[in-house]
Amino acid sequence: MARLSGKVTIITGAAGGLGRVAALQFAREGSHVVVSDLIDGRSAVDEIKSAGGSAAYIHADVTSEDSWKEVVGFANSTFGSVDVLYNNAGVMLGEDDNPVTTPMSVYERTMDINVKGVLLGCKYAIPHMIEQGKGTIVNVASFVAHMGAATPQIAYTASKGAVLAMTREIAVIYARKGIRANALCPGPVMTPLLAAFLDNDAKRNRRLVHIPMGRFGEPEEIANGALFLASDESSWMTGQSLIIDGGITAAYVTPE
Repeated sequence: MARLSGKVTIITGAAGGLGRVAALQFAREGSHVVVSDLIDGRSAVDEIKSAGGSAAYIHADVTSEDSWKEVVGFANSTFGSVDVLYNNAGVMLGEDDNPVTTPMSVYERTMDINVKGVLLGCKYAIPHMIEQGKGTIVNVASFVAHMGAATPQIAYTASKGAVLAMTREIAVIYARKGIRANALCPGPVMTPLLAAFLDNDAKRNRRLVHIPMGRFGEPEEIANGALFLASDESSWMTGQSLIIDGGITAAYVTPE
């Protein structure tokens, strides 16, 4: 049997990047996927359906309560439930730097999408999960939620620390309601988001030197982790962070 057979998954930011890869992977494992994104996700739905999967797209803004009401309602009316919430959408803005130079507008925009967006998703999905007696939440944090980055990105780092703390508390609050919540903490994965931030060789090489495995991650490797957390394979796991980072958080110095 497929690992997510018959389950309904909402994936934010699913039109492209890591979210799209996860949407394809989840659909291959039997999930009905709600592709939720600000940008047009119909091509992702078409790709899923052409491979024999089940999906539907809804235009959504993760920072809007009204939008989240629509997304959760759409999932229920289209597929009949909300079994998995995968809060994937996030930003890492180019002007995000150290505490002195980062514009407050960048900080506020980052927190709005990366933290408020996750909270609102949980706010509107959890009541449906309680009603059906079960549910799984996967929130995307980052390896920087566990350690500081000398290549500064203060708003992003703060936002992902907040996501990790929020996930732990949600897990404890709802553990006896049949709801699990875990954080997925990727290291640097070469997506359009990271490529825009690491926009020159010096920045890219500064990151690579700190990865013991000597390369950036692949989107499929992160999607595999999300799939594990979403599936019953992790049925006795809640309030945890799954770090997939090529060994960064394990290293004091990297190999020559």
